[in-house]
Amino acid sequence: MPPSNFKRFVEVGRVVLIKDGPLAGRIAVIAEIIDHNRAIIDGPTTDVPRQAFPYRHLTLTNFKLTKLPRAAGTGAIRKQVEAEGIVEKWNKSSWAQKRAAVQKRRSLTDFERFTVMLAKKARADRVRKAVKAAKA
Repeated sequence: MPPSNFKRFVEVGRVVLIKDGPLAGRIAVIAEIIDHNRAIIDGPTTDVPRQAFPYRHLTLTNFKLTKLPRAAGTGAIRKQVEAEGIVEKWNKSSWAQKRAAVQKRRSLTDFERFTVMLAKKARADRVRKAVKAAKA
């Protein structure tokens, strides 16, 4: 039997990214699996209250809490998240950094977008001149 292509599974302790609703963009941990459609999630360090959440509004991440018992309480999850530094690992991941960059770009004002355009033009000009000088 060939190895599976799937690397992230719905399991207790899996760190998830909430992709819909008022908590969108925050991470939480699967505390208990309810059925094939929902899980109880909890994010004590990211202000996500313990609640049932459908899988279709969650994205599984590569991070997982080790040795988290089923139906662990908020306190146990908080201790484990802080001990393993999950929030710091998430913030250092390229996925989180890309999300932050997109959010930053979306929040720019018209003048800030104009300033970015000028900076890009100046950079391209410097690069063009350096390449021309290197060829000569």
